[in-house]
Amino acid sequence: MNILKKIISSKYKFYFSGLLLIPMVLLVLPADFFDTGRTVCLSVILFNKTCYGCGITRAVHHLIHLEFSEAYNFNKLVVLVFPLISYLYLKEIIRVYLKIKNN
Repeated sequence: MNILKKIISSKYKFYFSGLLLIPMVLLVLPADFFDTGRTVCLSVILFNKTCYGCGITRAVHHLIHLEFSEAYNFNKLVVLVFPLISYLYLKEIIRVYLKIKNN
């Protein structure tokens, strides 16, 4: 039973490390990293029409780099999506930290 607890604890530690690493990687990447390339949006691929989510990844990435006007130009919903994503991300970090701390 003790070995199972150690395995679960090490999985949570690895996951926690990844959660902390992702924002750092996004900050190191240049602000225009996601600006070029083919789209993966099914609405654009299948129907050649943009959806409400088109550009949100680029908008969030520009917002992380404090380029507010660029972020807003890519997707106006970034003012709602970014705070929500930030809240949920922080909530997940706290949840995993408490799991590690209690084990």
